[in-house]
Amino acid sequence: MKLRLQKILKDKIVGENTVVGWVRSVRKTKRFSFIILNDGSTSSSLQIIADSDLENYDMISSMLAGTSVEISGILVESQGKNQDIEMQATSINILGQTDDNYPLQKKATSLEFLRSNAHLRSRTTTFGAMFRLRHAMAFATHQFFNERSFCYVNTPIITGIDAEGAGEMFSVTSFDLSKKNLKDLNFKDDYFGKSTNLAVTGQLEAECLALGLGAVYTFGPTFRSENSNTPRHLSEFWMIEPEVAFADLNDIIDLAADYIKYLINYALENSLEDLKVLLKFNDSEDHIDELCQVRDNTFKKITYSEAISILEESGQNFEFKTEWGSELQTEHERYLTDTYFKSPVAVTDYPKSCKAFYMKQNDDNKTVRAMDMLVPGVGEIIGGSQREDSLEKLESRINELGMDSEALWWYRDLRRFGTVPHAGFGLGFERVLMYISKMKNIRDVIPFPRTPQNAEF
Repeated sequence: MKLRLQKILKDKIVGENTVVGWVRSVRKTKRFSFIILNDGSTSSSLQIIADSDLENYDMISSMLAGTSVEISGILVESQGKNQDIEMQATSINILGQTDDNYPLQKKATSLEFLRSNAHLRSRTTTFGAMFRLRHAMAFATHQFFNERSFCYVNTPIITGIDAEGAGEMFSVTSFDLSKKNLKDLNFKDDYFGKSTNLAVTGQLEAECLALGLGAVYTFGPTFRSENSNTPRHLSEFWMIEPEVAFADLNDIIDLAADYIKYLINYALENSLEDLKVLLKFNDSEDHIDELCQVRDNTFKKITYSEAISILEESGQNFEFKTEWGSELQTEHERYLTDTYFKSPVAVTDYPKSCKAFYMKQNDDNKTVRAMDMLVPGVGEIIGGSQREDSLEKLESRINELGMDSEALWWYRDLRRFGTVPHAGFGLGFERVLMYISKMKNIRDVIPFPRTPQNAEF
Protein backbone atom coordinates (compact mmCIF):
# COMPACT_ATOMS: atom_id res chain seq x y z
CA MET A 1 0.00 0.00 0.00
CA LYS A 2 1.05 3.58 -0.61
CA LEU A 3 2.16 5.64 2.39
CA ARG A 4 -0.64 7.91 3.54
CA LEU A 5 -0.11 11.65 3.84
CA GLN A 6 -0.77 11.60 7.58
CA LYS A 7 2.38 9.51 8.14
CA ILE A 8 4.46 11.37 5.55
CA LEU A 9 3.69 14.76 7.08
CA LYS A 10 3.84 13.65 10.72
CA ASP A 11 7.15 11.78 10.36
CA LYS A 12 8.55 14.27 7.80
CA ILE A 13 9.48 11.48 5.43
CA VAL A 14 11.80 12.52 2.58
CA GLY A 15 13.13 10.76 -0.53
CA GLU A 16 11.52 8.98 -3.46
CA ASN A 17 7.92 8.02 -2.93
CA THR A 18 4.49 7.68 -4.52
CA VAL A 19 1.33 9.32 -3.20
CA VAL A 20 -2.32 9.10 -4.18
CA GLY A 21 -5.31 11.28 -3.48
CA TRP A 22 -7.71 13.90 -4.76
CA VAL A 23 -6.70 17.27 -6.13
CA ARG A 24 -7.87 20.18 -4.01
CA SER A 25 -6.54 22.88 -6.35
CA VAL A 26 -4.05 23.57 -9.15
CA ARG A 27 -2.21 26.88 -9.63
CA LYS A 28 -0.48 27.13 -12.99
CA THR A 29 2.49 29.22 -14.05
CA LYS A 30 4.58 29.07 -17.27
CA ARG A 31 7.38 27.01 -15.73
CA PHE A 32 5.55 24.86 -13.18
CA SER A 33 2.27 24.25 -11.37
CA PHE A 34 1.42 23.91 -7.68
CA ILE A 35 -0.90 20.99 -6.96
CA ILE A 36 -2.57 20.66 -3.57
CA LEU A 37 -3.31 17.01 -2.81
CA ASN A 38 -5.24 15.37 0.01
CA ASP A 39 -5.86 11.66 0.58
CA GLY A 40 -8.33 11.85 3.51
CA SER A 41 -5.90 10.68 6.20
CA THR A 42 -5.26 14.16 7.60
CA SER A 43 -6.59 17.72 7.53
CA SER A 44 -3.27 18.84 6.05
CA SER A 45 -2.58 18.60 2.34
CA LEU A 46 0.64 18.00 0.43
CA GLN A 47 1.95 20.61 -1.97
CA ILE A 48 3.33 19.10 -5.16
CA ILE A 49 5.43 20.97 -7.71
CA ALA A 50 4.98 19.79 -11.28
CA ASP A 51 7.55 21.19 -13.76
CA SER A 52 6.43 22.10 -17.26
CA ASP A 53 8.79 19.53 -18.80
CA LEU A 54 6.59 16.67 -17.59
CA GLU A 55 5.24 14.75 -20.57
CA ASN A 56 1.56 15.37 -19.85
CA TYR A 57 2.01 18.85 -18.35
CA ASP A 58 -0.87 20.47 -20.27
CA MET A 59 -3.33 17.90 -18.94
CA ILE A 60 -1.84 18.04 -15.45
CA SER A 61 -1.93 21.80 -15.19
CA SER A 62 -5.58 21.83 -16.29
CA MET A 63 -6.82 19.32 -13.71
CA LEU A 64 -10.01 20.31 -11.90
CA ALA A 65 -10.73 19.97 -8.18
CA GLY A 66 -11.79 16.43 -7.35
CA THR A 67 -9.54 14.71 -9.89
CA SER A 68 -7.90 11.59 -8.48
CA VAL A 69 -4.21 11.06 -9.19
CA GLU A 70 -1.16 8.92 -8.49
CA ILE A 71 2.02 10.99 -8.22
CA SER A 72 5.60 9.79 -7.96
CA GLY A 73 8.44 12.10 -7.06
CA ILE A 74 10.91 13.27 -4.45
CA LEU A 75 9.69 14.34 -1.00
CA VAL A 76 11.85 17.18 0.29
CA GLU A 77 11.82 19.64 3.17
CA SER A 78 9.80 22.66 2.10
CA GLN A 79 11.15 26.19 2.03
CA GLY A 80 7.63 27.62 1.97
CA LYS A 81 5.46 28.68 4.89
CA ASN A 82 2.86 26.51 6.65
CA GLN A 83 4.35 23.22 5.41
CA ASP A 84 7.30 21.05 6.32
CA ILE A 85 7.30 18.64 3.39
CA GLU A 86 6.55 19.04 -0.31
CA MET A 87 7.04 16.86 -3.36
CA GLN A 88 8.86 17.47 -6.62
CA ALA A 89 6.86 15.38 -9.10
CA THR A 90 8.58 13.11 -11.61
CA SER A 91 5.39 11.54 -12.99
CA ILE A 92 1.67 12.13 -12.58
CA ASN A 93 -0.97 9.60 -13.56
CA ILE A 94 -4.59 10.79 -13.68
CA LEU A 95 -6.80 8.01 -12.29
CA GLY A 96 -10.24 9.63 -12.43
CA GLN A 97 -11.21 12.93 -14.00
CA THR A 98 -14.02 15.26 -12.99
CA ASP A 99 -15.77 18.19 -14.63
CA ASP A 100 -17.27 21.58 -13.86
CA ASN A 101 -20.29 19.93 -12.24
CA TYR A 102 -18.21 18.67 -9.32
CA PRO A 103 -20.15 20.01 -6.31
CA LEU A 104 -17.14 20.76 -4.09
CA GLN A 105 -15.64 23.87 -5.59
CA LYS A 106 -13.29 26.28 -3.80
CA LYS A 107 -16.12 28.71 -3.08
CA ALA A 108 -17.86 28.34 0.27
CA THR A 109 -20.72 25.84 0.34
CA SER A 110 -23.42 25.59 3.00
CA LEU A 111 -23.75 22.66 5.36
CA GLU A 112 -27.27 22.09 4.06
CA PHE A 113 -25.91 21.80 0.51
CA LEU A 114 -23.26 19.35 1.67
CA ARG A 115 -25.89 17.21 3.43
CA SER A 116 -27.61 16.80 0.06
CA ASN A 117 -24.24 15.64 -1.30
CA ALA A 118 -23.34 13.43 1.65
CA HIS A 119 -21.67 10.91 -0.67
CA LEU A 120 -18.92 13.48 -1.33
CA ARG A 121 -18.67 15.58 1.81
CA SER A 122 -15.93 13.43 3.38
CA ARG A 123 -13.60 15.01 0.79
CA THR A 124 -14.01 18.44 2.35
CA THR A 125 -11.63 19.66 5.04
CA THR A 126 -14.42 20.09 7.59
CA PHE A 127 -16.08 16.71 7.16
CA GLY A 128 -12.80 14.87 6.72
CA ALA A 129 -11.89 16.22 10.16
CA MET A 130 -15.33 15.36 11.57
CA PHE A 131 -15.34 11.75 10.45
CA ARG A 132 -11.76 11.16 11.56
CA LEU A 133 -12.74 12.57 14.97
CA ARG A 134 -15.74 10.22 14.99
CA HIS A 135 -13.39 7.30 14.34
CA ALA A 136 -11.05 8.44 17.13
CA MET A 137 -13.89 8.71 19.65
CA ALA A 138 -15.18 5.24 18.70
CA PHE A 139 -11.69 3.79 19.10
CA ALA A 140 -11.29 5.59 22.44
CA THR A 141 -14.63 4.17 23.61
CA HIS A 142 -13.54 0.59 23.01
CA GLN A 143 -10.15 1.31 24.56
CA PHE A 144 -11.70 2.89 27.68
CA PHE A 145 -13.96 -0.05 28.46
CA ASN A 146 -11.40 -2.67 27.48
CA GLU A 147 -8.89 -1.16 29.91
CA ARG A 148 -11.50 -1.62 32.65
CA SER A 149 -12.20 -5.28 31.81
CA PHE A 150 -15.64 -4.64 30.29
CA CYS A 151 -16.88 -7.14 27.71
CA TYR A 152 -18.16 -5.69 24.43
CA VAL A 153 -21.53 -7.29 23.62
CA ASN A 154 -23.98 -7.05 20.76
CA THR A 155 -27.66 -6.66 21.57
CA PRO A 156 -30.59 -7.18 19.16
CA ILE A 157 -31.59 -4.54 16.66
CA ILE A 158 -34.98 -6.23 16.20
CA THR A 159 -37.00 -6.44 19.43
CA GLY A 160 -40.45 -7.37 20.65
CA ILE A 161 -40.54 -4.90 23.55
CA ASP A 162 -40.64 -1.14 24.05
CA ALA A 163 -37.90 -0.78 26.63
CA GLU A 164 -38.41 2.96 27.15
CA GLY A 165 -42.21 2.87 27.10
CA ALA A 166 -42.39 5.88 24.78
CA GLY A 167 -43.97 4.07 21.84
CA GLU A 168 -41.74 5.88 19.33
CA MET A 169 -40.58 2.74 17.51
CA PHE A 170 -40.26 1.65 13.88
CA SER A 171 -42.29 -1.48 13.13
CA VAL A 172 -40.64 -4.49 11.49
CA THR A 173 -42.87 -6.75 9.43
CA SER A 174 -42.79 -9.17 6.52
CA PHE A 175 -46.35 -8.27 5.54
CA ASP A 176 -46.86 -6.53 2.20
CA LEU A 177 -48.61 -3.50 3.67
CA SER A 178 -49.67 -2.26 0.26
CA LYS A 179 -51.98 -5.27 -0.03
CA LYS A 180 -53.17 -5.55 3.56
CA ASN A 181 -55.84 -3.83 5.54
CA LEU A 182 -53.97 -2.90 8.73
CA LYS A 183 -57.02 -3.75 10.83
CA ASP A 184 -56.91 -7.33 9.56
CA LEU A 185 -53.25 -8.00 10.38
CA ASN A 186 -52.57 -10.95 12.68
CA PHE A 187 -49.03 -10.75 13.95
CA LYS A 188 -49.02 -14.49 14.65
CA ASP A 189 -48.78 -14.85 10.85
CA ASP A 190 -45.90 -12.37 10.62
CA TYR A 191 -42.27 -13.44 10.24
CA PHE A 192 -41.45 -13.46 13.95
CA GLY A 193 -44.92 -14.50 15.06
CA LYS A 194 -45.40 -11.31 17.07
CA SER A 195 -45.26 -7.53 16.75
CA THR A 196 -41.60 -6.46 16.40
CA ASN A 197 -39.76 -3.17 16.13
CA LEU A 198 -36.33 -1.64 15.69
CA ALA A 199 -34.74 -1.27 19.11
CA VAL A 200 -34.54 2.11 20.85
CA THR A 201 -31.99 0.70 23.32
CA GLY A 202 -29.98 -2.42 24.03
CA GLN A 203 -30.08 -1.84 27.78
CA LEU A 204 -32.40 -4.60 28.93
CA GLU A 205 -30.50 -7.28 27.02
CA ALA A 206 -27.20 -5.79 28.24
CA GLU A 207 -28.47 -6.24 31.81
CA CYS A 208 -28.93 -9.96 31.09
CA LEU A 209 -25.32 -10.22 29.99
CA ALA A 210 -23.96 -8.06 32.82
CA LEU A 211 -25.64 -10.38 35.33
CA GLY A 212 -23.36 -13.15 34.15
CA LEU A 213 -20.29 -11.40 32.77
CA GLY A 214 -20.10 -8.71 35.46
CA ALA A 215 -19.44 -5.63 33.30
CA VAL A 216 -20.47 -5.19 29.67
CA TYR A 217 -21.08 -2.42 27.17
CA THR A 218 -22.94 -2.11 23.89
CA PHE A 219 -22.01 0.26 21.09
CA GLY A 220 -24.35 0.14 18.15
CA PRO A 221 -27.23 1.67 16.19
CA THR A 222 -30.58 2.44 17.79
CA PHE A 223 -33.76 3.81 16.25
CA ARG A 224 -36.51 6.19 17.28
CA SER A 225 -39.50 7.29 15.20
CA GLU A 226 -39.89 10.54 17.11
CA ASN A 227 -41.07 13.13 14.59
CA SER A 228 -38.56 15.79 15.64
CA ASN A 229 -36.94 17.86 12.91
CA THR A 230 -34.46 19.62 15.17
CA PRO A 231 -30.66 20.02 15.11
CA ARG A 232 -30.43 17.57 18.06
CA HIS A 233 -32.50 14.60 16.86
CA LEU A 234 -31.89 11.68 14.52
CA SER A 235 -34.10 8.72 13.66
CA GLU A 236 -31.05 6.43 13.56
CA PHE A 237 -28.22 7.05 15.98
CA TRP A 238 -25.51 5.20 17.87
CA MET A 239 -25.56 4.49 21.60
CA ILE A 240 -22.94 3.48 24.13
CA GLU A 241 -24.58 1.61 27.02
CA PRO A 242 -22.47 0.04 29.79
CA GLU A 243 -24.07 -2.16 32.45
CA VAL A 244 -22.25 -3.14 35.65
CA ALA A 245 -23.21 -5.83 38.18
CA PHE A 246 -22.59 -5.28 41.90
CA ALA A 247 -22.65 -1.51 41.32
CA ASP A 248 -24.76 1.35 42.66
CA LEU A 249 -25.60 4.83 41.42
CA ASN A 250 -22.39 6.42 42.72
CA ASP A 251 -20.31 3.78 40.93
CA ILE A 252 -21.97 4.52 37.61
CA ILE A 253 -21.66 8.31 38.11
CA ASP A 254 -17.93 7.89 38.61
CA LEU A 255 -17.70 5.64 35.54
CA ALA A 256 -19.61 8.15 33.39
CA ALA A 257 -17.43 11.05 34.56
CA ASP A 258 -14.26 9.07 33.86
CA TYR A 259 -15.55 8.15 30.40
CA ILE A 260 -16.32 11.74 29.40
CA LYS A 261 -12.92 12.88 30.65
CA TYR A 262 -11.23 10.02 28.79
CA LEU A 263 -12.89 10.98 25.49
CA ILE A 264 -11.91 14.62 25.91
CA ASN A 265 -8.32 13.76 26.76
CA TYR A 266 -8.06 11.33 23.85
CA ALA A 267 -9.36 13.97 21.42
CA LEU A 268 -6.90 16.57 22.72
CA GLU A 269 -3.94 14.18 22.58
CA ASN A 270 -4.68 12.30 19.37
CA SER A 271 -7.03 14.41 17.22
CA LEU A 272 -5.97 17.96 18.02
CA GLU A 273 -5.35 18.94 14.38
CA ASP A 274 -8.82 17.80 13.31
CA LEU A 275 -10.39 19.31 16.42
CA LYS A 276 -8.80 22.69 15.68
CA VAL A 277 -10.17 22.56 12.12
CA LEU A 278 -13.68 21.98 13.44
CA LEU A 279 -13.48 24.60 16.18
CA LYS A 280 -12.15 27.20 13.73
CA PHE A 281 -14.99 26.36 11.35
CA ASN A 282 -17.47 26.93 14.19
CA ASP A 283 -15.72 30.06 15.53
CA SER A 284 -15.17 28.24 18.82
CA GLU A 285 -11.39 28.14 19.29
CA ASP A 286 -11.79 28.81 23.03
CA HIS A 287 -13.68 25.51 23.37
CA ILE A 288 -10.38 23.70 23.94
CA ASP A 289 -10.05 25.55 27.25
CA GLU A 290 -13.64 24.58 28.13
CA LEU A 291 -12.89 20.93 27.36
CA CYS A 292 -9.80 21.05 29.54
CA GLN A 293 -11.86 22.45 32.42
CA VAL A 294 -14.29 19.52 32.21
CA ARG A 295 -11.44 17.04 31.92
CA ASP A 296 -9.60 18.50 34.90
CA ASN A 297 -12.55 19.23 37.23
CA THR A 298 -14.66 17.03 39.49
CA PHE A 299 -18.33 16.63 38.58
CA LYS A 300 -20.49 18.28 41.25
CA LYS A 301 -23.22 16.04 42.66
CA ILE A 302 -26.64 17.39 43.60
CA THR A 303 -30.09 15.87 43.91
CA TYR A 304 -32.96 16.81 41.66
CA SER A 305 -34.68 18.44 44.66
CA GLU A 306 -31.60 20.58 45.31
CA ALA A 307 -31.50 21.53 41.62
CA ILE A 308 -35.15 22.65 41.74
CA SER A 309 -34.42 24.80 44.81
CA ILE A 310 -31.44 26.42 43.08
CA LEU A 311 -33.49 27.16 39.98
CA GLU A 312 -36.48 28.54 41.93
CA GLU A 313 -34.22 30.84 43.91
CA SER A 314 -32.19 31.97 40.89
CA GLY A 315 -34.38 34.90 39.93
CA GLN A 316 -34.08 33.81 36.30
CA ASN A 317 -37.00 34.19 33.90
CA PHE A 318 -36.97 30.69 32.45
CA GLU A 319 -39.19 29.80 29.51
CA PHE A 320 -40.22 26.53 31.21
CA LYS A 321 -41.54 26.50 34.78
CA THR A 322 -39.38 25.00 37.50
CA GLU A 323 -41.45 23.08 39.98
CA TRP A 324 -40.89 19.77 41.71
CA GLY A 325 -42.04 16.94 39.48
CA SER A 326 -41.34 18.65 36.15
CA GLU A 327 -38.58 17.63 33.75
CA LEU A 328 -35.42 19.71 33.76
CA GLN A 329 -35.10 21.48 30.42
CA THR A 330 -31.88 22.41 28.62
CA GLU A 331 -32.13 26.01 29.86
CA HIS A 332 -32.28 24.75 33.45
CA GLU A 333 -29.39 22.35 32.98
CA ARG A 334 -27.21 25.03 31.40
CA TYR A 335 -27.95 27.46 34.21
CA LEU A 336 -26.66 24.87 36.66
CA THR A 337 -23.48 24.15 34.68
CA ASP A 338 -22.68 27.49 33.03
CA THR A 339 -23.84 30.00 35.65
CA TYR A 340 -24.31 28.49 39.09
CA PHE A 341 -21.59 25.85 39.42
CA LYS A 342 -19.44 26.78 36.39
CA SER A 343 -18.52 23.10 36.15
CA PRO A 344 -20.00 19.76 35.07
CA VAL A 345 -22.79 18.49 37.30
CA ALA A 346 -24.40 15.13 38.12
CA VAL A 347 -28.07 15.47 39.10
CA THR A 348 -29.53 12.47 40.96
CA ASP A 349 -32.76 11.11 42.45
CA TYR A 350 -35.40 12.27 39.99
CA PRO A 351 -39.17 11.90 40.47
CA LYS A 352 -40.15 8.43 39.35
CA SER A 353 -42.87 9.96 37.18
CA CYS A 354 -40.12 11.41 34.96
CA LYS A 355 -38.19 8.20 34.53
CA ALA A 356 -38.45 4.67 33.11
CA PHE A 357 -39.91 1.62 34.87
CA TYR A 358 -36.59 -0.17 35.42
CA MET A 359 -34.99 2.44 37.70
CA LYS A 360 -34.45 1.60 41.36
CA GLN A 361 -37.07 3.14 43.63
CA ASN A 362 -35.98 5.12 46.68
CA ASP A 363 -37.55 4.55 50.08
CA ASP A 364 -39.59 7.76 49.77
CA ASN A 365 -41.65 6.07 47.01
CA LYS A 366 -41.43 9.34 45.05
CA THR A 367 -37.96 9.31 43.53
CA VAL A 368 -35.68 6.84 41.77
CA ARG A 369 -31.92 6.31 41.73
CA ALA A 370 -31.47 8.04 38.39
CA MET A 371 -28.77 10.45 37.27
CA ASP A 372 -28.15 12.89 34.44
CA MET A 373 -24.63 14.12 33.70
CA LEU A 374 -24.60 17.75 32.62
CA VAL A 375 -21.72 19.58 30.93
CA PRO A 376 -21.26 23.31 30.31
CA GLY A 377 -22.54 24.62 27.01
CA VAL A 378 -24.77 21.60 26.38
CA GLY A 379 -26.69 20.37 29.41
CA GLU A 380 -27.46 16.66 29.64
CA ILE A 381 -24.95 14.41 27.88
CA ILE A 382 -25.44 11.10 29.75
CA GLY A 383 -28.46 9.55 31.43
CA GLY A 384 -28.35 6.50 33.68
CA SER A 385 -29.56 4.84 36.83
CA GLN A 386 -29.22 2.09 39.32
CA ARG A 387 -31.59 -0.62 38.11
CA GLU A 388 -34.39 -2.00 40.25
CA ASP A 389 -33.15 -5.32 41.63
CA SER A 390 -36.25 -6.16 43.71
CA LEU A 391 -38.69 -8.38 41.82
CA GLU A 392 -41.62 -7.18 43.95
CA LYS A 393 -40.90 -3.50 43.33
CA LEU A 394 -40.21 -4.04 39.63
CA GLU A 395 -43.48 -5.90 39.10
CA SER A 396 -45.37 -3.25 41.06
CA ARG A 397 -43.95 -0.52 38.83
CA ILE A 398 -44.70 -2.47 35.63
CA ASN A 399 -48.31 -2.92 36.74
CA GLU A 400 -48.56 0.71 37.82
CA LEU A 401 -47.61 1.82 34.31
CA GLY A 402 -49.97 -0.68 32.66
CA MET A 403 -47.14 -2.48 30.86
CA ASP A 404 -47.26 -6.06 29.58
CA SER A 405 -45.63 -8.01 32.39
CA GLU A 406 -45.60 -11.29 30.45
CA ALA A 407 -43.57 -9.76 27.61
CA LEU A 408 -40.88 -9.01 30.20
CA TRP A 409 -40.82 -12.52 31.73
CA TRP A 410 -37.12 -12.92 31.01
CA TYR A 411 -36.29 -9.49 32.47
CA ARG A 412 -38.20 -10.37 35.64
CA ASP A 413 -36.27 -13.66 35.80
CA LEU A 414 -33.07 -11.66 36.39
CA ARG A 415 -34.59 -10.56 39.73
CA ARG A 416 -35.80 -14.07 40.51
CA PHE A 417 -32.54 -15.93 39.95
CA GLY A 418 -29.59 -14.45 41.84
CA THR A 419 -30.44 -10.75 41.65
CA VAL A 420 -27.71 -8.22 42.49
CA PRO A 421 -27.44 -4.44 42.65
CA HIS A 422 -26.50 -3.19 39.19
CA ALA A 423 -26.40 0.06 37.27
CA GLY A 424 -25.72 1.52 33.85
CA PHE A 425 -25.98 4.55 31.62
CA GLY A 426 -26.63 5.50 28.02
CA LEU A 427 -24.82 8.06 25.91
CA GLY A 428 -25.81 9.09 22.41
CA PHE A 429 -22.57 8.95 20.42
CA GLU A 430 -23.61 11.79 18.11
CA ARG A 431 -24.44 14.03 21.09
CA VAL A 432 -20.94 13.67 22.54
CA LEU A 433 -19.46 14.31 19.10
CA MET A 434 -21.47 17.53 18.87
CA TYR A 435 -20.20 18.53 22.30
CA ILE A 436 -16.52 17.91 21.58
CA SER A 437 -16.52 19.32 18.04
CA LYS A 438 -19.01 22.19 18.62
CA MET A 439 -20.86 21.22 15.46
CA LYS A 440 -24.30 22.77 15.74
CA ASN A 441 -26.37 20.19 13.86
CA ILE A 442 -26.42 16.49 14.67
CA ARG A 443 -26.79 15.72 10.94
CA ASP A 444 -23.19 16.87 10.52
CA VAL A 445 -21.56 14.39 12.89
CA ILE A 446 -22.88 11.20 11.23
CA PRO A 447 -22.01 10.24 7.63
CA PHE A 448 -25.56 9.55 6.39
CA PRO A 449 -28.20 11.12 8.66
CA ARG A 450 -31.67 9.59 8.91
CA THR A 451 -34.36 12.13 9.83
CA PRO A 452 -38.08 12.54 9.12
CA GLN A 453 -38.69 12.58 5.35
CA ASN A 454 -35.03 11.82 4.67
CA ALA A 455 -33.51 8.43 3.94
CA GLU A 456 -31.23 9.38 1.05
CA PHE A 457 -28.09 7.38 0.23
